Amino acid sequence: MNKKIIFGFIASLSIFSSGLASAQSYPDRPVKIVVPYSAGGTADYSARQIAQKLTEVTKQSFFVENKTGASGTIATNYVAKAVPDGYTLLANDTTYAMLPSLFKTLPWNHAEDLEPIGVITQTPVVLVVPIASPYKTVAEMIAFAKKNPGKLNYGSGGAGSSTHLSAEIFQQVADIDVSHVPYKGAGEAMLAVLSGQVDFAITAAPTAIAQLNGGKIRALAVTGDKRVAAMKDVPTFKEAGLPAYKVSNWFGLAAPKGTPKAIIDKISADMKKGLADPAMKERFATVGAEPGNLTPAEFKKFIQGETVVWGAAAKKAGLQAE
Repeated sequence: MNKKIIFGFIASLSIFSSGLASAQSYPDRPVKIVVPYSAGGTADYSARQIAQKLTEVTKQSFFVENKTGASGTIATNYVAKAVPDGYTLLANDTTYAMLPSLFKTLPWNHAEDLEPIGVITQTPVVLVVPIASPYKTVAEMIAFAKKNPGKLNYGSGGAGSSTHLSAEIFQQVADIDVSHVPYKGAGEAMLAVLSGQVDFAITAAPTAIAQLNGGKIRALAVTGDKRVAAMKDVPTFKEAGLPAYKVSNWFGLAAPKGTPKAIIDKISADMKKGLADPAMKERFATVGAEPGNLTPAEFKKFIQGETVVWGAAAKKAGLQAE
């Protein structure tokens, strides 16, 4: 029995030492960050920003690959089933916390098959309309929608995405009936707003800020307790007469289950170095975002809480798991 204990201890020590060794040399080749949506949205923007900083910090290439479709489940399942060595990461976001409420079954274990690493950024969401839209305020748009049920439509980054559910909650809070037009990502939904194919969209601030500053779209309201410095002329939903509407987005990194803790901790530490860079903070501020600062353990607990919150929101909004 004592020999078994000793051998078990030696084996554990060997695994631990191996993990430390791999972490010390990590990364020694390019690292892929998989984004579940098309280019142009905030998930893609956040992933590319942190990829650049991680490349600078580690002196090794971190690059982004977009794998779109099925509300992010294609990319998420791809990463969940990848080799857990730290060389394939997922740019997960708010939508990840919604998935158990939108799908009866998922091809991976939502609670266990991904290791949270850290939050890249957190952002408010903003309601935007085409520049030619007749609506100058949220109240005007709601008034029209109440008189014309089903006539207005909105674009989202896909069925079950955060942009979809954010708009569903808006419908509920505003007590209106509007139609949903799904796209392959928030970037494509924004293009639909620009071209006037949809009447509005509710999306993360960084997705909209460039078009807003360029005078190509109009923002009617933004979530949060105070106005966003990057769009100081845009009222909060409370100022716009809809104080009950409170939604925000987060964007982070995760790795496959089984990735050595030492590697998870190293990526987390390198992320913090990159996010602490004043230039990075300023870059995020210009698009209405704030850098994250959660440890892997804190991020895991945060996602668990978000899953409960968004699950309740989905149920309240009448969304049925498919």
